[in-house]
Amino acid sequence: MKKYLLIVLLLFASSATHNALCQDLFATLVPLSQDVALGKQVSKQIESDKNIKILSEEKYKYAYAYLQNMTENILNSGQVQNRNNFNWTVKIIHDDKTLNAFCTPGGFIYVYTGLIKYLDREDYLAGVLGHEIAHADKRHSVKQMLENQGIQILTQAVMGKNKNAIVNLAQGLVALKFSRSDETEADKKSVDYLCGTIYQADGAAGFFTKLQEENKGGTVPQFLSTHPNPANRVAAITADAANRQCKSQNIRRDMTLYAKFQAMLPK
Repeated sequence: MKKYLLIVLLLFASSATHNALCQDLFATLVPLSQDVALGKQVSKQIESDKNIKILSEEKYKYAYAYLQNMTENILNSGQVQNRNNFNWTVKIIHDDKTLNAFCTPGGFIYVYTGLIKYLDREDYLAGVLGHEIAHADKRHSVKQMLENQGIQILTQAVMGKNKNAIVNLAQGLVALKFSRSDETEADKKSVDYLCGTIYQADGAAGFFTKLQEENKGGTVPQFLSTHPNPANRVAAITADAANRQCKSQNIRRDMTLYAKFQAMLPK
């Protein structure tokens, strides 16, 4: 058994073997139920952190309704592979200085007020949401944890028996520490998810473009400094949207609802 696990881990360590066979081995070794269980452990860790302030769903029910509707539009695109396998939920973190969003394994989504207030089009926010949903849908963090720490640590974390592993994964998600290939895939899947919805398919490109043009202070997502130039990502996202030839007649151009959503958030 140990020899089999070693072979699997070696396969994941080589980028040249990230193919269908590798995916099948991963699916056999780590069932989807473990993503959900691990996500629950990580979300508990995140929400117990006194430095992370989650907005009350009761007090800000209309803001949550808008964001949940956006999330459902993306999930119902027909392109999210694990639409019905994960417990997709969304929470808003009150932090106006942080331009961030992330998604745990199993579909627990967190969006910062700083990001919502910074982006002036709902397409941009939908693009970022699609990107984060893709990380969970494609199981990036679970694969990364398996590669870095092995099946034993992953299993312990799923069962809630390894506090350090859960803390490390939570911190990694908050800091958006994903590989270059994972970020590229998430960018591409964001286009796939949004194509055919009421949101512009290359919405994620708008986020990167705005950051480039304004270069404002505050806490900027770490991947902007550790991955390829945002301009390259904008070009790739825009090209993907053009190649998909997404229909544009259903896109919502009026930003009135989005402006009201932003105004619902605490000052």
